Amino acid sequence: MVLRSLFSVNRKTGAGLVLAVLLLGAIGIWYFQVKPPAEDKLVLEKSTFSALPGWDEEEFAGVFPAFLKSCAKIATLPETRQMGGVGMAGTAGDWQPLCAAALALPPEPDMRRQFFEKNFTPFQIRNNDEKSGLFTGYYEASLNGSREKKPPYLTPLYLRPPELVMVDLGRFREELKGQRIAGKVVGGDLLPYPDRAGIEKGALADRELELVWVDSDIDAFFLHIQGSGLVEMDDGSELRVGYAAQNGHPYFAIGRDLIDKGYVPREEMSMQAIRTWLEENPDKATELMQKNASFVFFRELATGGPIGAQGVELTPERSLAVDRKWLPLGVPLWLATEVAPASSPAEIEKFERLMMAQDTGGAIVGPVRGDVFWGHGEYAYDMSGRMKSKGQLWIFLPNALAERINPDLLS
Repeated sequence: MVLRSLFSVNRKTGAGLVLAVLLLGAIGIWYFQVKPPAEDKLVLEKSTFSALPGWDEEEFAGVFPAFLKSCAKIATLPETRQMGGVGMAGTAGDWQPLCAAALALPPEPDMRRQFFEKNFTPFQIRNNDEKSGLFTGYYEASLNGSREKKPPYLTPLYLRPPELVMVDLGRFREELKGQRIAGKVVGGDLLPYPDRAGIEKGALADRELELVWVDSDIDAFFLHIQGSGLVEMDDGSELRVGYAAQNGHPYFAIGRDLIDKGYVPREEMSMQAIRTWLEENPDKATELMQKNASFVFFRELATGGPIGAQGVELTPERSLAVDRKWLPLGVPLWLATEVAPASSPAEIEKFERLMMAQDTGGAIVGPVRGDVFWGHGEYAYDMSGRMKSKGQLWIFLPNALAERINPDLLS
């Protein structure tokens, strides 16, 4: 009926035909220019160690302790426990013999190099046909705090509320692997938990859930993004806090909003630029931060560093946060990207090294996507805040797994 009416031509003017051509042309332009982007899909391409950029320069001293931490965690799992991701990493039992062998290795770099080259096969990770993805950085935040609410310590960090329910949907449907929701049960129904604005306006008031009070709402906001922090207490002690739970609301990148409104040029966007804008615009800062409805709850850590999603202590410049929908935790990954060194921000250096998948994050989405953990302190803050680089990623799989990998995952 629509096409018929479009081609109902006025014999005197031909106006109907002109309109039809224009409308069909517009439809064609819309179809070819506004097609939705392809859905993410992990694809593996078998590779070799000699093809890895920078492999010959890897010294292993920094990464091997991180590898052993993951191995120690894997050793505690039942042999039949799936490693996660899209299934290419097998079960804990596929990794445990290699982990036992790694514990017995002498510390010489050549022995460690031979261990990986002998026992693993590298596969380049692609997202459909795309080999490159975005790699950013994160750090352990620094804050000032007190156990008591008193000026200037007026912003609370909350413990996990007992009624908060976090649901891994992959446990219920295979096609939902990697997706999570959270909420609270009311009358037998799981309902959304209050968002950031609701919590900051008092949804948790008078519950005695405050773990510690800090002196900056901006510092607290960045702690929610980083997931862990070291609080310098007013009595001279230190309190390390780490991620305990999240309210289930999606993460929103406020930097994108600053770019869209023209407050910060895209080419100047960084974590430091966001912090500067928030500090210089206190009348608008709260409203902007509350656009990120995601809210994190914390727990006290008695460790020498933050704990990642795998349950192991993170290693600066060797722990990588990945998207658990696609990649398993506890496995070695080769990362080839670039960084701007803190001493010379205008210069670019290669960052090519063996990493361990030991953490995850709400903003880490896609097969070729990662967040490098830089550690604690000013250097870590500077490096992580400026890191926003294209890079490529390889996963190391035990040889036995490489031989029986699902053909649907291979290019």
